Amino acid sequence: MRKTLLVLIALILGFYLLTGFTQIRPGEKGVIRRFGKPLPQLADPGLFIGLPYGMDRVDRIAVDKVNNINVGFFEDDGGKPLPPGQMLTGDNNLVNVQVTVYYKVEPGMEVDFAINSPIIPEFLKRYVESETAMWIASKTVDEALLAGKISMGPAILNKTAQRIQGCNLGVQLLDVRVSLVAPPDEVKPSFDAVARAQTSVTTMLNKAEQDTESKLRQSESDKFRLEQETLAITNNMILQASKDAERFLARLQQYIEGRKTNPDYLLQIWQDERSKIFAKLRDQGNLGLLDQYLGAGGLEINLMPLGQKTKP
Repeated sequence: MRKTLLVLIALILGFYLLTGFTQIRPGEKGVIRRFGKPLPQLADPGLFIGLPYGMDRVDRIAVDKVNNINVGFFEDDGGKPLPPGQMLTGDNNLVNVQVTVYYKVEPGMEVDFAINSPIIPEFLKRYVESETAMWIASKTVDEALLAGKISMGPAILNKTAQRIQGCNLGVQLLDVRVSLVAPPDEVKPSFDAVARAQTSVTTMLNKAEQDTESKLRQSESDKFRLEQETLAITNNMILQASKDAERFLARLQQYIEGRKTNPDYLLQIWQDERSKIFAKLRDQGNLGLLDQYLGAGGLEINLMPLGQKTKP
């Protein structure tokens, strides 16, 4: 009987001593609390052997794990008049907002994280909810609905990180993503109609800008074409005028030289030009002999038929 009692005591003592063994998994650190006081050294992955239960407590902290909490509006609000996440904009309109906060253990602050781990989710939730409400209150409903999903997250992340910096929570904020920014269901159809109208206006403005740009390009093209055509015509006229001036000067020089040997040189030039004109008129059928129309009283013009003009 005594021997059995000793064996039982030994087994109980052995099991009690085994409570000092803790397996630390890869990606984890062990925060050791001895008689409630955290020790500065951490337990690395592997088997940690410490004092048994009641003396040592080992909190395993997943240092690489990314945690997340949802903050704001949920569909099942329990019928509350102003459910969480329903916030007031700067122009006194209600919007439903929901954001997701991503965080992990801040390197070197595993002990603080282990101590504060029970209150961290609620702590972050309150801070993020406060910053979200402040951001929404600083915007109009149009600004909140149109820009909320893009610009709200970074703003809340920066503000919340600044506010918790001196709290020693052991938390490193990674991201704040906005998953919902929408008007309440009661007024959602009206907001959707406004959004469609704004989209239509934006589409029409974009189309007008595109048409304006297209017409400007066409105008520039027409302007360049007309400038080139005008330049070509001008150059051609200048070239033609230059050639005419050269011919005139050459003919003038011939006249000056001709007058030295022939005083009637100008009459000769006129006769030559007249002969050319008459020859051209004759070829066109506009010049002929009038002898057959001569009468006793002279040229009988009333009897002269009109000449037949031929096409050149």
